[in-house]
Amino acid sequence: MRVLVVEDEPLLADAIAEWLRDEAHAVDIAYDGGQALERIGVHAYDVVVLDRDLPVVHGDDVCRELVGSAASARVLMLTAATEITDRVDGLGLGADDYLTKPFAFPELAARVHSLGRRSRPAAPPVLSRAGISLDPARHQVFRDGHYVPLSKKEFAVLAELLRADGAVVSAELLLEKAWDEHVDPFTGVVRLTILKLRRKLGEPSVVETVTGVGYRIP
Repeated sequence: MRVLVVEDEPLLADAIAEWLRDEAHAVDIAYDGGQALERIGVHAYDVVVLDRDLPVVHGDDVCRELVGSAASARVLMLTAATEITDRVDGLGLGADDYLTKPFAFPELAARVHSLGRRSRPAAPPVLSRAGISLDPARHQVFRDGHYVPLSKKEFAVLAELLRADGAVVSAELLLEKAWDEHVDPFTGVVRLTILKLRRKLGEPSVVETVTGVGYRIP
């Protein structure tokens, strides 16, 4: 998934991002509400982890802007406030979930994963096609019953191809979903990842290149 972390405490923002990247998500960071709105205007995020008390543009206003737009991103709002009225106010702004500080990183990751599922069409817990089974929760891939060790990016790319259910997925969409904003789109990183993925999945090859369009698992 593509996730935006909006948090004005750099150490906390970086720690959240690192934890989510370890879960094979592509993560961008914004340290104030203005940066958040800029990134939301450019990228299609699945989930936005949004601190409520932000400089430049308040988190409430970021949430209103996001909910009022055509974006499909789900919002997990973070706050140090523990009063029930504060949580109710946050949800009233359109946030999908609410988490108070301090929090446990495994709980935050689980909530992000749950919201990400809700931002997409319903999908089975285990994605299967052409003899490949991918379990997002356990981060495991099998081909014809044999375990296939994949890197985080290979796993993320394969998940997008399987979710497409036979349709072609463009390199641009794979970049959007599996890499963060710092990736150079001209490096051929998608093509290289597909090559590695094919090698690890073995023969016969199941990832097909549709010239000038993208990739698919037919």
